Amino acid sequence: MPLYKTITPNLQTTVKIWKIEESYNDLFDAVALKPETLQRVLGMKSELHQRGFLSVRKLLAEFGYDDFDLYYDENGKPHLKDGKQISITHSFIFSAVIISDSIVGIDIEKQREKIPVIAHKFIDYEFDYLKKDATDYIRKLTTIWCVKESLYKLFATPGLSFKDYFLVIPFELKDQETKAWIDYKDKKHPYNIHFLEFEGFTCAYAVDSE
Repeated sequence: MPLYKTITPNLQTTVKIWKIEESYNDLFDAVALKPETLQRVLGMKSELHQRGFLSVRKLLAEFGYDDFDLYYDENGKPHLKDGKQISITHSFIFSAVIISDSIVGIDIEKQREKIPVIAHKFIDYEFDYLKKDATDYIRKLTTIWCVKESLYKLFATPGLSFKDYFLVIPFELKDQETKAWIDYKDKKHPYNIHFLEFEGFTCAYAVDSE
């Protein structure tokens, strides 16, 4: 499928979302891969994961990059050789890439009924404003998870607990934006958050506001 959605939150930042409808073979034939990337793809046991991974390379092409422009550091954080900031995500039938002059993070998640069961693992302060009997409870939980996952990718410091280090202030889904902080080593790091919903999925992306 062609590109699903393009978002430009500011002049320095662009988000592109892909709906993965192509077969593994079609995606594989459409992209050029470094040897180490090829080995990684062939080693994946899930075709769904393979297709998500390859669709990200299709998104890179939409930005004018390819797999040879991308590398990962020791923490698994992606980087572009030209110094632009990048973050990557894929979930089931959607993938997304955000590229910016600022430090950024992005995440997509499917909205699933079981998320309240694990909410206590990634939410603390946010329970103060969430209403468990609200019709949008699952959607809000999913949004908070996406926000915190995007912050984790952005901050790239292994071992940080979503529950203990990440805070999302109260928000309404219709607003499609909020603020969030990472509280780390006696310093609060603020971020501007944008989010959107489509076809039963939530996408959130964080941009450094400092």
